[in-house]
Amino acid sequence: MTIRVLIVDDSLTMRAILMSRLSEEPDIAVIGTAANAMEARELIKQFNPDVVTLDIEMPGMNGLDFLEKIMTLRPTPVIVVSGSTQEGNEVTARALALGAVDCYAKSDRNGGLTLDDSGALATLIRQAAQVRFNNRWPVSPMVAVESRRVARSGCAMIAIGSSTGGVEALQILLKDFPADCPPTVIVQHVNPRFAPAIARTLDMATTATVQLAEPDMPLRSGHIYLAPGGDRHLTVAGSGTFHARLRPGQPVCGHQPSVDVLFKSVADCVGPLAVGVLLTGMGTDGAQGLLALSRAGAHTIAQDEATCTVFGMPRAAISLGAAEVVAPISRIAQHVLRQAA
Repeated sequence: MTIRVLIVDDSLTMRAILMSRLSEEPDIAVIGTAANAMEARELIKQFNPDVVTLDIEMPGMNGLDFLEKIMTLRPTPVIVVSGSTQEGNEVTARALALGAVDCYAKSDRNGGLTLDDSGALATLIRQAAQVRFNNRWPVSPMVAVESRRVARSGCAMIAIGSSTGGVEALQILLKDFPADCPPTVIVQHVNPRFAPAIARTLDMATTATVQLAEPDMPLRSGHIYLAPGGDRHLTVAGSGTFHARLRPGQPVCGHQPSVDVLFKSVADCVGPLAVGVLLTGMGTDGAQGLLALSRAGAHTIAQDEATCTVFGMPRAAISLGAAEVVAPISRIAQHVLRQAA
C-alpha cells in the first residue's frame, strides 16, 4: 500500500528537499505541498493524507496551533520537521507533547542541508503510517490482568519506558506526580537533539524536578531523570541508595537507550521496591524488561490500548504476562503513587 504524504513548510527550498528525499521511495507518494496552515487545512480536507510532515516555525498560524487543531478535529499522524536552533528544539518538544508522533531534523549534525538523508525521513513516515488514533484519552476502568500482588513496603524507584506518542503520555502521567515522588527514571525513544527540550517541557508539567540523567548522578526523591539519548544506555546501580549510569553498548530491540536495559537494571538493583510502567510505543522494547521487573516482585503497569498512540510495546508486555495492571493513561499515576504511599 502506498503511503500518502502531505508536506507543510513555508520554505520552497525545504519543500523541494523533502520531496527529493522521498522521491525514490516506491511505497511513499507526496500528494501535495503547502506553504502555510491555511493551504494545509484545505489539502488535508481534500486528500485525507496518511501522514503529514509539519514545519512548526511558520508565518501566519503557528505550527503548534495548527497541530493542536489537527489532533482535535482530524487526528492524523504528524511528523514535526524542525530546524537546528535551540528555539526550534523547544517548539518541537512542545509539539510532541501535543501529539505529534515523531520529529525529524531538517539539517545534519553540522547544520548542513543535503538531498540525501539515508532514508531517515522515509523510515519515520513508514512508522507514522502505522499509527491509528483512537478517542483521545477516554476514561476506562483499570483492568487487573491477574491477581499476584505481594506485600510491599513502599516504593524506592519508579521506572518508565515509552516511545511513539510517549511525550504526550508522559506529560499526562507526570502532572499528577507530587514534589516528593520516589526517584523516577525514564527512557523515551527520541532524537538526542531534542532530549534537553523534552526534559524542560516535562518539567513544566509536574511539581517534581525533571532533568537529564548524567553519569553517576545520585537518584533522589522528588526528581525525575530522562535518558539523554544518543549512543548510551541508561541503567541504575547501587543498593539502598542508587545512582544513574550511562554506558555504551549495542542497540537492544533496535534502540539505544533501551527500555529493556533500564528495566532489567532496576529489577536487579531495586527488585520488589520498584514500580515499572510501560507506555505507548512501536515494537517490543520494554516487554522483556517489564517481565524481569515482575519476576523480581516489582509492581508492573502497562498502558491500555484505547489510550495508546501505538499499542506495540504494551501489547508485547501484556502477551508475556508481564503487566500486573493494564490502565488508561489518565489513571496510571494514581495507581503508581498508591504503591509509594
